[in-house]
Amino acid sequence: MIDIKLLFICSRNKWRRLTAEKIFEQYHSLEVRSAGTEEGARIKVTAGHIGWADLIFVMEKKHERRLNEKFRQELIGKQLIRLDIPDEYRFMDAELIEILKSRISEYINSIE
Repeated sequence: MIDIKLLFICSRNKWRRLTAEKIFEQYHSLEVRSAGTEEGARIKVTAGHIGWADLIFVMEKKHERRLNEKFRQELIGKQLIRLDIPDEYRFMDAELIEILKSRISEYINSIE
């Protein structure tokens, strides 16, 4: 049974988001999706993504700002969390994995 739906947002939905999606999709109590804020994003964030999510994690302040500008109404009542993770990591970078687990464990009890 899915308990929490997580949405990870970055710019182009490449390394950080995909790493987060890969790490947290292994937990049975979580459903995970990711999207980007830029036109060239692999998957561009939509109002549907925002409506679906229980927790929305953005990597940087600019992602938080872009979501608030474009999806102000959809964000009402949603928990939007800024992780402050810069775009300097590659896919499945060990340091990135540790940072993600550490910062997200504050919001989800089942993360070890």
